[in-house]
Amino acid sequence: MGIIQKALKVVTEPPDGLKLNIRSTYSTIDQAVLDECPHQAFRPLVYVLAFLHAVVLERRKYGKVGWNVPYDFSMSDFNISRRLLSLYLTKAYDNKDEVIPWGSLKYLIGDAMYGGRVSDNYDRRVLQTYMHEFYGDFLFDTFQPFFFSKVGHDYTLPNDTDGNIKNYTKMIESLPLVNSPAVFGLHPNAEIAFFISAIKGMWKDLICMQPRTAGDGGGDSFGDFVAKTTGDVQKSLPVPFDLNAIKKQATKPTPTRVVLLQEIERWNILVVRMTQSLADLQRALKGEIGMSEALDALGDSIYNGFMPAMWLPLAPKTEKPLSAWMTHFHRRHNQYDLWIKDSAPSVMWLSGLHIPESFLSALVQMTCRAKNWPLDKSTLYSSVSIFNDASDVETPMEYGTYVCGLFLEGVGWDSKNRKITEQPPKVLVQALPLLQVIPIEARKLKLKNTFKVPVYVTQARRNAMGVGLVFSADLASYEHGSHWTLQGCALCLNIDC
Repeated sequence: MGIIQKALKVVTEPPDGLKLNIRSTYSTIDQAVLDECPHQAFRPLVYVLAFLHAVVLERRKYGKVGWNVPYDFSMSDFNISRRLLSLYLTKAYDNKDEVIPWGSLKYLIGDAMYGGRVSDNYDRRVLQTYMHEFYGDFLFDTFQPFFFSKVGHDYTLPNDTDGNIKNYTKMIESLPLVNSPAVFGLHPNAEIAFFISAIKGMWKDLICMQPRTAGDGGGDSFGDFVAKTTGDVQKSLPVPFDLNAIKKQATKPTPTRVVLLQEIERWNILVVRMTQSLADLQRALKGEIGMSEALDALGDSIYNGFMPAMWLPLAPKTEKPLSAWMTHFHRRHNQYDLWIKDSAPSVMWLSGLHIPESFLSALVQMTCRAKNWPLDKSTLYSSVSIFNDASDVETPMEYGTYVCGLFLEGVGWDSKNRKITEQPPKVLVQALPLLQVIPIEARKLKLKNTFKVPVYVTQARRNAMGVGLVFSADLASYEHGSHWTLQGCALCLNIDC
């Protein structure tokens, strides 16, 4: 151990950037590898494969806008994909086929090799889009050399006149060291989001490190500040709803009424937990009871302005700080109160529901009962409403509902033409007008000039367990779907502020 501690350490860090990733990949390739296949398209396609490998690795840098799950793509994926290229192109050469088997190559590389690691359907859509944009006869077209030729640098295939590997290493060295997110199909705002996320993480760590004692300049101590804030939160807490009285209101409960009862039951559990924990914290600060580890963590969260871990399992998923979450909390109470007194609101704020999927399922169920549709063959169709605000809606929809409080991420919204468009510079999130959600028979749903956008609960999107997706919205678009797919287009019910 002593020898190891005194010895010099050599650390190999993973390459950072498109150029360094492609250079690292080609460091494992020699001339013999490029000569193993006689097909003239093999060497350019190996270069494109190295480019693809670098792109899928670098896309992880941009967090959830890049991939829902940070997959561990490795050199084994590249090497096996290269061997598949060699195998199929050699066979095409021996058979004197004039057409390259693009379909087989896209499936084996995009779906089997790299796609074998991908567990999320929308991540798989991103990977399949890369395969369609990177592999095709257009690679050898003089007038359309490469898909990403319009992002500030001329990303073209190397001039392979003699099949020498130096042609490719020379092209790699000519690539810029720093790349725009547009190289990966992302909007330039993705880089701003990456830096903001890094700063927020750093700032959160700094807040956790702040001392509990007041400085020489005076000010409240840790105990005084926590006691004052706890008292303010206690005063604002509503009393739990009378669940039994609400059950007696409806003689024949509808599916949406059942959803309301489930929501109220979860809400009451959260309110009771908040009331009891805050009262115990006040008593612990006064010395009436001992300060447990859970209460100490509650005090730290209140002091730092974070959502307490004690409440998180009982509340809808959120990334909001405590102050913003309390505003969200009271808005939820107002929606439940309106729902109990009348019927379901004409405009539903999905973010205020503990499980928004259950309400949407109840809508489909009610419509199927009214129209005698088979439940397993019905789905939801969604489009942006002509109304921009909930106050403009006078009467609810006969079938379906209006949804408010959705936020677009990765793309912008053209209010005049009611379609998705490019994000304005430095605008990372944009509010969406009211969305109308209509149950419909799946066989009757014919879509044109639309793009299917996933709707997530928070900006954390969907995790590796598949938790976080609510439904898919169909938004108007006249661009090719691959453009929005690579930009990480999504809708979120909650943002982190």
